[in-house]
Amino acid sequence: MAENSSLFENGRELGGGKILYTVSVGTLIVGAGAAGLKTAVTLDRFGKKDLLLVSEGLRSGTSRNTGSDKQTYYKLSLAGDAADSVRAMAEDLFAGECVDGEHALAEAALSVRSFYHLADAGVPFPENEYGESIGYRTDHDSRGRASSAGPYTSKLMTEALFQEAVDRGIPMEDRLQLIRIFTKDEALSGALFLLRSPAKEAPDRARFVLFRCENLVLATGGPAAMYRDSVYPLSQTGASGTAFLAGVRGRNLTEWQFGLASVKPRWNVSGSYMQVLPRFISTDENGEDPREFLNDYYDDPEQLLLHVFRKGYEWPFDAGKLEGGSSLFDLFVFEETVVRGRRVFLDYREDPSALSGSQIPEEAFTYLNAADALAETPVERLLQLNKPAYDFYLEHGVDLKNEMLEIRISAQHNNGGLLVDGHWQTNIRGIYAVGEASCTHGVRRPGGSALNAGQCGATRAAEAIAFGKTEAGGQTSDASLLQEAAAFLSQLSFGPEDRIAELFTAVAARMSAAGGMIRNAVKISEALEETDALLQHYFEAVHPSGVRRLGAYYRLYDVLTAQKVYLSAMQDYILHGSGSRGSALYTAPGGVQPHPALSKTYRYEADAGRSGHLTQETWLQGSECVTRWRPVHPIPDAGLFFEAEWKKFRERRGL
Repeated sequence: MAENSSLFENGRELGGGKILYTVSVGTLIVGAGAAGLKTAVTLDRFGKKDLLLVSEGLRSGTSRNTGSDKQTYYKLSLAGDAADSVRAMAEDLFAGECVDGEHALAEAALSVRSFYHLADAGVPFPENEYGESIGYRTDHDSRGRASSAGPYTSKLMTEALFQEAVDRGIPMEDRLQLIRIFTKDEALSGALFLLRSPAKEAPDRARFVLFRCENLVLATGGPAAMYRDSVYPLSQTGASGTAFLAGVRGRNLTEWQFGLASVKPRWNVSGSYMQVLPRFISTDENGEDPREFLNDYYDDPEQLLLHVFRKGYEWPFDAGKLEGGSSLFDLFVFEETVVRGRRVFLDYREDPSALSGSQIPEEAFTYLNAADALAETPVERLLQLNKPAYDFYLEHGVDLKNEMLEIRISAQHNNGGLLVDGHWQTNIRGIYAVGEASCTHGVRRPGGSALNAGQCGATRAAEAIAFGKTEAGGQTSDASLLQEAAAFLSQLSFGPEDRIAELFTAVAARMSAAGGMIRNAVKISEALEETDALLQHYFEAVHPSGVRRLGAYYRLYDVLTAQKVYLSAMQDYILHGSGSRGSALYTAPGGVQPHPALSKTYRYEADAGRSGHLTQETWLQGSECVTRWRPVHPIPDAGLFFEAEWKKFRERRGL
């Protein structure tokens, strides 16, 4: 953001070294990832020029800074003679449990349009020589709908959309952190931001920007900063707590994806990283006493190798794949790292001992042979199978030819999020949520469907805003809005004892322990009580030491609020009588023991789909959390008679 920006033309003194600038704009988009940029360029294509995209950093966030061995984009099949249809894809998305049908249908119907927009914008999705967009099978996918542009698919998407936004002249401002949303009568009034760059002439003065807007699009990603053990980039923090404080409801908040990820750098070790059959090594905290700890859990070496291979395309922990399945691996790593306090590494330098005296399982052999990747060592197999996956770590200072890669169980994606309707508008008029900030997934989803959902949801939100299909906010007077902003900022007071970093470490660790992959009622209740106690007295108990600490100060408040709502959802889930599902194991003393070598701590009862036809909504009502369960919406019976739908289309678009 330049110092001569129009945002700095009408600042007013609030006292206490605070300056407030006010700006009016039709549509304000928060977040410069793939979903936020898609919303902006789509609105511009529809002729809506009164918009502004803001972010904390135009090159921050998950879209630009995360990926996997070959990051997947899930869409309708576009090659070969395999049968596929919009309805079939919608049904597969809907089958993920707790999914509303309108989202499944929209994400299926718009998948091709969104995919080709990205391809035409320069994202190098592979084609055969005749132009067919070739694909492969991903997890929870039976039709080979997946495509990939390599480890950096979402980064390439974001860069292509960013360039389109620049070419279109879409205004963008960065270093703005969302700290408050104002509403009246369940409609948007405005949004308050912290300006994270201190003024050169007055570095000790706190500066804020108040936007009056008709539409607010939250493309802020998932609440990644809640967890200590996370594969999210450090630049991804989220703003879900701020949305909850404004009255926005959450949905399916219990549903996360957890899985194996490297610690430095933060990266999913899915796909090729598992399919080349590396060794799993455990050491003490100093890196001594190395041993292949998986041998403790398997009598059959071939079964061990098969599970390593399958972990590639069954990457997220899945409670449904515990009984003799590859998700046992996640429990073994959790036991080794969290319970025993040891460290776990992947070693690509030599074959696992299970391969000495036994053959590669047929399923793995067939795959590696077809890829011409039957080399002598895991790293050589990785170079033949997927060299960009090896190159990624090399670019980040880790040479898999010479060193091991430390891994942990980490949070990777929130399948839940902010409740949205079929236009991706929240329950607050004028507020939309797109990308991972929104909830359109359920318990499980095909790998790569999140990238598609972000593009499709952004399109739906842009269409609703552009063609007036939803009611905008902006009903509060300017004087009232200014008064609300000043009242909120008056709670800020500086102090010499800055405990923000210490508190952040503690609350993130608490969330990983209570609301991570392994959950039990006692820990969740204790964590919720501790979180709520700090929140109730936050502005009296927590004080930043200076202006440069304000970002962390407001971030911690957002994270604590989000944790309160998420933990409340988890507590209610247990009280509802639901069992283990998706990426969460809820302990049950009288339940099934997943493996005889594990302690009884991991006994669980599978939900087995009994709650899959319902969806849980959670929101703040005053200082209390409220929940309700409702049946999921079925897939709509959309009209297909051309003349009738053509007429409706012309009416919707004003043609």
